[in-house]
Amino acid sequence: MPKRPYDLPPLNALASFEAAARHVSFKAAARELNVTPAAVSHQVKALEAELNCVLFYRAHKGVELTETGAYLLVALQKGFEEISETIGQLRARRARSAVTIRSSTAVSSFWLTPKLAQFWQKYGHIQVAQVVDDFATAASDVDLSIHYGDLTQEPGPCQALFHDRITALGSPHFAERHQITSVEDLAQVPLIHLDAPETGWTDWTEWMAALGCSAELNTAHRVNNYVIALQAAQDDMGAVLGWGGLISDLVERGKLVELVSDTMSSPQDFYIKLHNQSSDRARLVFNWLAREGADRG
Repeated sequence: MPKRPYDLPPLNALASFEAAARHVSFKAAARELNVTPAAVSHQVKALEAELNCVLFYRAHKGVELTETGAYLLVALQKGFEEISETIGQLRARRARSAVTIRSSTAVSSFWLTPKLAQFWQKYGHIQVAQVVDDFATAASDVDLSIHYGDLTQEPGPCQALFHDRITALGSPHFAERHQITSVEDLAQVPLIHLDAPETGWTDWTEWMAALGCSAELNTAHRVNNYVIALQAAQDDMGAVLGWGGLISDLVERGKLVELVSDTMSSPQDFYIKLHNQSSDRARLVFNWLAREGADRG
């Protein structure tokens, strides 16, 4: 017969003996273990038979530990205390082990949050906390961060999520009202400008120039938040630039439509960076999100 792991008696027998010895009572041990006193007695007898020694003196009024039983109890309690301490540390670490991800408002709203909803369906035991920062700067207090930029200049583990095309978008009502047929036509209609140079996001001047248009532009609204810019466009206030990987859902639902077929390849990538390389949970989230980005491509 093969040896059991660590050459120990059955763990049920050891647990039953420890409870009975600690309480000096089979009945009290049975209540703690939610079994019958007979079951505890059976486990203890089986343990005594395997060890070929007497662990309890049985009397009409109860039981009493033998010297051998007391020796075994001390050893078991020492082992259980070490296991309990380790389990406590793991539980405490889990309580504070939410994986933190820093991203911009737009990335959080239109890409990350929907992805995390899918992530939790598979990994519901892993907590993820989002830190929204419109400049998406790296920080030492987060596990992951999502950026728009040149990932080749980043130290440490990074993975591209998607490389977009930038499109001119407007609400269906806006498109119908203005009947835009060319990039040049866009220069004449209200445009929503994003004033957030720290993000490095392409603006209307850069987009027009990339498509060969140098006309003076119509500035209708200026905002410093991309989510607000998209909402303004949905409210018929003007045309807005759209990054395909972020706003595909708005287009699919008909909230925004392409105003012209011309598009510009995004000069930068959306990418995810792993800061906390010692966290298995952070690495799991990093790899999962990276695969989601790759699947989209």
